[in-house]
Amino acid sequence: MVCWALRRAAQVRVHLARKASGVCRGPEHQASGARPAAPEPATRGALGALGGTVELLGKSYPQDGYSNLSRKVLSRVGRNLHNRPHHPLWLIKERVKQHFYAQYVGRSGTPLFSVYDDLSPVVTTWQNFDSLLVPADHPSRKKGDSYYLNATHMLRAHTSAHQWDLLRTGLDAFLVVGDVYRRDQIDAQHHPVFHQLEAVRLFSRHQLFAGVKDGENLQLFEQSSRSAHKQETHTLEATKLVEFDLKQTLTRLMTHLFGDGLDIRWVDCYFPFTHPSFEMEINFHGEWLEILGCGVMEQRLVNSAGAEDQIGWAFGLGLERLAMVLYDIPDIRLFWSEDERFLKQFCVQDINQKVKFQPLSKYPAVINDISFWLPRENYTENDFYDLVRTIGGDLVEKVDLIDKFEHPKTHRTSHCYRITYRHMERTMSQREVGRVHQAVQEAAVRLLGVEGRF
Repeated sequence: MVCWALRRAAQVRVHLARKASGVCRGPEHQASGARPAAPEPATRGALGALGGTVELLGKSYPQDGYSNLSRKVLSRVGRNLHNRPHHPLWLIKERVKQHFYAQYVGRSGTPLFSVYDDLSPVVTTWQNFDSLLVPADHPSRKKGDSYYLNATHMLRAHTSAHQWDLLRTGLDAFLVVGDVYRRDQIDAQHHPVFHQLEAVRLFSRHQLFAGVKDGENLQLFEQSSRSAHKQETHTLEATKLVEFDLKQTLTRLMTHLFGDGLDIRWVDCYFPFTHPSFEMEINFHGEWLEILGCGVMEQRLVNSAGAEDQIGWAFGLGLERLAMVLYDIPDIRLFWSEDERFLKQFCVQDINQKVKFQPLSKYPAVINDISFWLPRENYTENDFYDLVRTIGGDLVEKVDLIDKFEHPKTHRTSHCYRITYRHMERTMSQREVGRVHQAVQEAAVRLLGVEGRF
């Protein structure tokens, strides 16, 4: 989405500071998932007026008050960088896949884990939220955080959106890889489209306790109370064994990717669909880095998918995050580059070959500031970030909120943002950037309902 659409009787101006110096003063699924408690304003923008349709991947989706997709984001759908041979994201995916194929083999000698890397990114809100037990008031459901085609369909915010469907088919071990979509800030680490790899494994009672002393006397389930260490339906013995297997699996994977001698730590955290839940951090070049989230799957989720007699774990990791660390890639925009100087660095004969990205010439930045009075309602920062991305595209390196001001009499609030523009392949002039920045200014007035400061 470009932003909320507000009708205004007159055009207003936005103050544009073209110099970087100086600080601004002030300024089978159910198709319907849970919705925000109160209706939000209708959305307009790059996709056209309400009542139209969005054509995506061969299907048509009617627009409504939830529709908030920009053409810039839609242009990324179907690019599937993770399936493009010798792309750095493809290399990470293939290395993970190779590891799981080699380490986990079924009785027949075939890989234990199935791999799904071409599932459609269009999912229902039920798949993305309700199937994963995401609360009705969770912030991720808001239009300011997720991309909606309409009230019932959206671009997946995580590959976990496919968990329930795959479990329902009877699968008990699988990897899912794909592009995911989230509205977020703009900097070198964040992009509205990135890629995740998800893994799920379930265990029967026999599988989990095989080889355990007196395992025939142990049970997966009980009726007790939930604690910080287990769910109310799981025995402590089953939880600890699943947790051990999960952490061992992930430690082996990270050792495969980063090498021996890796320092790892586990941080307790919260996810709606796992408990207990953990974040895995690794010490890389003396710095602790969060790599992934994981946990013991919520039994309610597993039961609803028809696997009532099994217990399991799940984890999800970001491919860009791993690639940036492993290959020393400094800017997430580079993954979308068609520059051969970038792409050819990853054309290796062996996917496990060490690659250290050699930086392209870093062209100078052009910095412009923009300040405006916020509308009295229905403004979120992600609306502005999405607008800047839609107009400036990958020319925008980052956007920083550098100043806020509240008028003492009117109590109106103004924001001042600093936008850093930098082309990945050439030098840009202030005049060239000025045209883009002017377009941002005009769109903010027309679509966000902001007013200029003088």
